Amino acid sequence: MKQHKFLLSLTNNDNDYQQEQAAAAEKAARRLGVEVKIIHANNDAVGQSQQLLEHVQCAPDLRPDAIIFEPAGGTAFPQVARAAAAAGIGWVVLNHEVDYLPQLRRSYSVPLCAISSDHEEIGKIQGKQFAALLPNGGSVLYIEGPANSSAAKERTAGMNKSKPSNIQVKSMRANWTEESAYRAVSSWLRLSTSQGARIDLVGAQDDSMAAGARKAFAEISQEHRERWLNLPFTGCDGMPKTGQAWVRSGILAATIYIRPVADLAIEMLVDCLRNSNGMPEEKLIAPESIPSLDELAKRTSQPNNASAQRAGSRG
Repeated sequence: MKQHKFLLSLTNNDNDYQQEQAAAAEKAARRLGVEVKIIHANNDAVGQSQQLLEHVQCAPDLRPDAIIFEPAGGTAFPQVARAAAAAGIGWVVLNHEVDYLPQLRRSYSVPLCAISSDHEEIGKIQGKQFAALLPNGGSVLYIEGPANSSAAKERTAGMNKSKPSNIQVKSMRANWTEESAYRAVSSWLRLSTSQGARIDLVGAQDDSMAAGARKAFAEISQEHRERWLNLPFTGCDGMPKTGQAWVRSGILAATIYIRPVADLAIEMLVDCLRNSNGMPEEKLIAPESIPSLDELAKRTSQPNNASAQRAGSRG
């Protein structure tokens, strides 16, 4: 049996979700007896496009059977996708909105698919978490992903649909990493307007950005530090060693479990290539609130438990 080769391109190696994507892909590859090469784009969309094109244009015996990638920017590289399909290379896009697949699927017989968490539903869950944590309303400092990210846009849209009207949101942007959120929050804290801002909760579109925000608040003057660090913080991704562990320890009040999908992409590609089973044009994965929304509401209604939930500090 031919040993299939896959290329997996991830946005960076600094984000806990991307690290879990890589680990899940390697585990699936070992289990299924396939080869997976993992590269990282360092959050550089242009560089990622060039990396992928190099693998498409290399000698035929060196080409992967399929490319799996999570876009580092606002585009899923339609021109590279067409070149890959024309070269007989499968193409699977992770966690990104894609509009060109129907046309490519009509023109080429290689596997072509988009696999994603339901990002609007992630946003809706986060809005409901805000409601559970702030039953009387309030103000949220909301750390979004990059403006050109379809995942960030969909999460924001979902959050705005589900949050109550008595919760106001002040937004800032970071780049899916702890360091980028740390810089964004630190810059905001240097503004005189931040000192008098009423913030009741800090919500981030991923756990690493929530951690970066906590790090920034931990460095401000002692006079204001305790107030900020005692606020509830929420994130998304919910990886076992980070987000879920931080909820258990009280660093985060809540997170949202978003299943890594790189391993699912490998499983679906292997089934397609070995068994000639077709791949769907799109597959959406449902997210899950941690803790459950009911449990979160119960904790918030018990003052002692809610205070304990907010008392943790990272490190």
